[in-house]
Amino acid sequence: MTTAVSILPAQQLAVLDAAYRRAVGRKRLRLLLGIVIFGAALVLAAIGAEVNLRTLFTYFGNFVSYFDRILTLDSGQRVWTDVGEWLWGWRKWLKMLGETLLISYVGTLIGATVAFCLNFFAAENTSPAPWLRFVVRRLLEFARTVPGIVFALVFVIAFGLGPMAGVLAIAIHSTGALGKLFSEIVENADMKPVEGIRSTGASWLSCMRFAVVPQVTAGYASYALLRFEINVREASVMGFVGAGGIGQELVVAIRKFYYSDVSAILLTIIIAVFIIDITTSWLRGRLFGKEART
Repeated sequence: MTTAVSILPAQQLAVLDAAYRRAVGRKRLRLLLGIVIFGAALVLAAIGAEVNLRTLFTYFGNFVSYFDRILTLDSGQRVWTDVGEWLWGWRKWLKMLGETLLISYVGTLIGATVAFCLNFFAAENTSPAPWLRFVVRRLLEFARTVPGIVFALVFVIAFGLGPMAGVLAIAIHSTGALGKLFSEIVENADMKPVEGIRSTGASWLSCMRFAVVPQVTAGYASYALLRFEINVREASVMGFVGAGGIGQELVVAIRKFYYSDVSAILLTIIIAVFIIDITTSWLRGRLFGKEART
């Protein structure tokens, strides 16, 4: 079977071809302009951040040699050839690591509790008044915008050295981060159950308790577990400013050039984070199904 193909007149084809070339030209011009703007922004950002490639390549060898030193014992042997000598302080390090986990656990628990109480006021569909939503949202932004280590430094100055400063810093930062995530979950909740309960004359608190909370509990728990993983890493760093945990041992080892101790403590932290990551992932899967593991 043959099909006849109509051919436009040459003059009309020339007009269409010119229009096509102009459209392609404009698209390429926009792409080129975008690349130029992106490159200019990258260069300006690098200049502002004082990124110097010459310095990076000149001293890159120091970076590599440091890793070589932390993997070498005082005797000159590699750390894995004498594990007993390498991990000589494992009892003390595990104790400090346990303190780090407790700081993270208590801080996350306090932060999640406060975030749970505030998120209904920050969500657009459940907040009782616009001015209250505005105030709570700004409060949560402040809590999560200031870095946790800055909060830790402030609390160390206020309350002294120790885990309490770390717990308070993690609690405040977790409140800000989880408050935003929780409120976004609530904003996606189905409001029909709320309307049904409200029609019976129930109070705002009863609407939240019986119509919203049952829908969002799984999301709350999933984000809280994820936040706990993040807080374990943050708590390890907060020890640098005296807020307790294994970070205190790590900064001492770095400052006193105890190279093999640095690698041993880092190994302890990394293994702990791996175990927590695997455990919380398994727990999310058991609680909420395989989809929550990702």
